[in-house]
Amino acid sequence: MGNSKRQARLKAMGITVWERRDRPSASPGSPPSAAVGDWDRLSEEVRSCTQCPLHAGRTQTVFGVGPRVAQWFFVGEAPGAEEDRRGEPFVGRAGRLLDAMLRALGLDRQEVFIANVLKCRPPGNRDPEASEVASCLPFLRAQIAAVRPRILVALGRFAAQSLLSTEQPLSRLRGGVHEYDGIPVIVTYHPAYLLRRPADKAAAWADLKRARGIVHHE
Repeated sequence: MGNSKRQARLKAMGITVWERRDRPSASPGSPPSAAVGDWDRLSEEVRSCTQCPLHAGRTQTVFGVGPRVAQWFFVGEAPGAEEDRRGEPFVGRAGRLLDAMLRALGLDRQEVFIANVLKCRPPGNRDPEASEVASCLPFLRAQIAAVRPRILVALGRFAAQSLLSTEQPLSRLRGGVHEYDGIPVIVTYHPAYLLRRPADKAAAWADLKRARGIVHHE
């Protein structure tokens, strides 16, 4: 489907179309040179990246996990201590909750792609800084371009704001359907937040059902 026709279809479905303010161009030594297809090279660029100071304190980068072709793409914020140690996103208690959310959707972790905006752990699990997001976001964009999922699920405020190039709060972004580069985006709570506020699990489930409806509709 052509981009103009897809845009019209998204608008007809009531999907908010966001325009990215920044479209990074490739330059020597800047990520990612494998924006369209060289997955192995992209993985190596992430592994060896020194674009921001976070590289100095990492155990290893957390590239992401999942099949190269996937309908679902989940985006989190940044690796935590356990993710930094194991090199895999969403492990530990938050990962187990995400797995339970996937099972409720009839999905398995091996069927979906999971990645974070940041590929290195911020010290003390602090919030990502704008410069760190700017350094890492081209990697995530390249992953999305390669996997080309039917739906993007942004887990938490930082993932949503980074994908949609907006500063709107999570409360404004939840409940609707947005768009990133022709792909519908659903915004919901981060599993780590839901562990602290289990009362919001019902709202998160409503978000995920909305995402499932989009995938089945298409």
